[in-house]
Amino acid sequence: MAAKTAKKAKKKPAPKAAPKRPADAAKKAASSKAPGKSTAARPASTRAGSQIEKRMHEIGIVLPAIAPPVANYIPFVRTGKLVFISGQITLENGVPQFLGKLGREYTIEDGQRGARVCALNVVAQLKAACGGNLDKVKRCVRIGGFINSTPDFVDQPKVMNGASNLLVEIFGEDGKHARTAVGVNTLPWGVAVEVEALFELR
Repeated sequence: MAAKTAKKAKKKPAPKAAPKRPADAAKKAASSKAPGKSTAARPASTRAGSQIEKRMHEIGIVLPAIAPPVANYIPFVRTGKLVFISGQITLENGVPQFLGKLGREYTIEDGQRGARVCALNVVAQLKAACGGNLDKVKRCVRIGGFINSTPDFVDQPKVMNGASNLLVEIFGEDGKHARTAVGVNTLPWGVAVEVEALFELR
């Protein structure tokens, strides 16, 4: 009996070791947790899209909501790498401001503030044209200014500095542009300033 028991003990299989995790599965799990992977996979436009917005935030510039067209036109046209922004007036919260003429109701400094409001509306439309990413803007090519002014008012270029300065604040060297400043007899709703613009995209 003892011999038979010993023989059976020899034939008893050894306990199986726990199955090992395949090496490739472990590597896959480790790579999925690798730091920075989600950032690397993010599109370049998304990674870079916050740079202009960050600059604007740092200097306290807030864009207004875009204003809908008031007649038979569209607010911007993209053709190739160019974006043409239709003339933007001194709208704040949808209400026209700076009603009157330079040289009569308003001073040069008033006009500069009005031109800045127009330029803010220009950039708001530009952002919409760029799909929300102002980093797509390569440079401002040209702006045109229309100044509702009295016949003897000759400081239209000084008024337009309000718009030009804003674009340089936002885009830096890429915001510098060619420019026209023209005195006119009247503008829509009797506003003092209107600004149009042309930009090149990347």
